[in-house]
Amino acid sequence: MTTKAIHKSNTSSAAHMIKRGISVGFPIMLGYLPIALTYGVLARQAGMSLTELTLMSVMVFAGASQFMGANMIAVGAGAVEIIVATFVLNFRHFVMSLSFMNRLRGIGRNWKVPLSLGLTDETFAVSSLHTKEAKMEKGVLFYTALILTAYFSWVLGSLLGGVLGEVIPEQLSQSMGIALYAMFIGLLIPSVKKEIRIGIIAIIAMLINTIFNQFMSEGWAIVFGTVLGGLSGVFLLKEDQS
Repeated sequence: MTTKAIHKSNTSSAAHMIKRGISVGFPIMLGYLPIALTYGVLARQAGMSLTELTLMSVMVFAGASQFMGANMIAVGAGAVEIIVATFVLNFRHFVMSLSFMNRLRGIGRNWKVPLSLGLTDETFAVSSLHTKEAKMEKGVLFYTALILTAYFSWVLGSLLGGVLGEVIPEQLSQSMGIALYAMFIGLLIPSVKKEIRIGIIAIIAMLINTIFNQFMSEGWAIVFGTVLGGLSGVFLLKEDQS
């Protein structure tokens, strides 16, 4: 095979993988856009500028953490409180990244590291269903296209939501605050259906937050509720010893 033919084959393979990645990531994009729009509106309502809320999506790219961060900003929480709370909430990303890197053993570290930074629950779940691409020629471009499709849809949706938050009536933007609670309930219910003890952990976290909120700032109450509630899961979810 000539050099020209090899180059043409590689180009065709790369284009094919990119198209597949975008195609697989398209449903994620459709799911992200309305949530990102809601985040943008709520972030504006919390007092964040259009630049700030967009940069948060660019640099954080974690829906639950961004919703919580916007809410904590709205109640006047400090930077340390927000960082600690989001770190605990996103700790699962360490596990997802290690699993993702282990699956892509044939791909160099210079690809693994940036790709792992773009993982979310949705992109991780979808990529877990497409393991064969990791062994295919130019397979890394499949995962790159998948993650970038989700990433840019989230950033663009956040930006549009921020713009929308400046023009829609205040009463309507305030009513969208229910989306924050709806999102977390939506994340919680499927887990509770599988394991009732997860519901107990959520209740413990809420009680801790309510109690601590009586004698400290709301931001630190959220932090302690998240941390201590999560620690209770170490004992409640411990496998029964045979």
